[in-house]
Amino acid sequence: MKQPSEIRPAEGKLGVLLPGFGAVATTFVAGVEAVRRGLAEPIGSLTQMNRIRLGKRTDGRTPLIKDFVPLAGLEDLVFGSWDPIPDDGYTSALNAGVLQKEKHLDPIKDFLSAIKPMSAAFDTDYVKKLDGTNKKSGTKMEQAEEIRADIRRFKEENGCERLVMVWCASTEVFLRPGAVHETLESFEQAMRDDDPGIAPSMLYAYAALMEGVPYANGAPNLSADVTVLEQLAADNGVPICGKDFKTGQTLIKTILAPGFKTRMLGVSGWFSTNILGNRDGEVLDDPESFKTKEESKLGALEHILQPDLYPTLYGDLYHKVRINYYPPRRDNKEGWDNIDIFGWMGYPMQIKVDFLCRDSILAAPIVLDLALFLDLASRAGMGGIQEWLSFYFKAPQTAPGLYPEHDIFIQHWKLKNTLRWMMHEDMVTHLGTEYYD
Repeated sequence: MKQPSEIRPAEGKLGVLLPGFGAVATTFVAGVEAVRRGLAEPIGSLTQMNRIRLGKRTDGRTPLIKDFVPLAGLEDLVFGSWDPIPDDGYTSALNAGVLQKEKHLDPIKDFLSAIKPMSAAFDTDYVKKLDGTNKKSGTKMEQAEEIRADIRRFKEENGCERLVMVWCASTEVFLRPGAVHETLESFEQAMRDDDPGIAPSMLYAYAALMEGVPYANGAPNLSADVTVLEQLAADNGVPICGKDFKTGQTLIKTILAPGFKTRMLGVSGWFSTNILGNRDGEVLDDPESFKTKEESKLGALEHILQPDLYPTLYGDLYHKVRINYYPPRRDNKEGWDNIDIFGWMGYPMQIKVDFLCRDSILAAPIVLDLALFLDLASRAGMGGIQEWLSFYFKAPQTAPGLYPEHDIFIQHWKLKNTLRWMMHEDMVTHLGTEYYD
């Protein structure tokens, strides 16, 4: 990828388009508005709260990321969405049960109530546990063209200079790439033929890339990570970056596993189970949707621990993942991990983790950062796969044949070095020999 010679300024409004207007999307939108009104802090957002070191440790140059790279300001964000359930933002947020009504929703009710989702490209063949009345009809190609028209209309009606799209909808059933995903001709013919290999999320990805809108997928289903859409993103110079937000249990795995590997501690087993009760949990109660999530959650450990390189330590690792729908928990997920490790002379040890997390609270700042970073990449002329944004995903997107990096610390280093590279600052290697000359 060519180093940007200049980055277009972030002038005017940035439209953030959200397929899916449930718990994650409404928590994100409500949070941004609360921050704009001085009612909350953007905790969890690198773009808003993280600093970046420039130059030597002794230079004392550690600006906020948002003061270092030309990001869009929160005041310039406007929001649009699609959802098969026609509830406005306030009603949807109430139903999601993530944010407190009196403390966080009622003060911004006017703002949330004004956001009404557009009719969605939705099919119960791909998400079996949900349905709604706010749906598009026609062939898949006709629905994709409607999404494109929605994008153009939203941009005009809201006076947006630029747009980004972040999929916040439910996990679709498991699909494998096939012949219909190889070329633009085969993909578009498959949409005209209503081929079952074309899922609704692919219609959004296709529409976004055809309209020059950067796209990220917050769920684990097959979407923009197929040959034809990766090529379309590269050809049209549109950034894409990965799938499945790294929020709860996998976040913990990508923090702990690098530590075990760094110390050359063996891992013989890792059992993970989740209980959650939100819309995502209901969808994942369907075995076909769970298969999609399972594939995404299982991949991180194997890539971090590299059992082929370290067979004595990780060659016999038994990794099991379970997700259980439990309505009383709503959005407050519990992720429980039992980790069997071993050390010197093979002696066994155990670690147990019980993470009582809030899925949408962890996901909302990811949506914000991806929206702002994708817009930055677009203005810098960086089209195609943005591997530097792997930090945010369970399933990072990479060039064909290149294994993904899952170690969260390497991902974070890569992200910040990419920002330094974009701004023509020196990379930070942490070598530090210059301090001892």
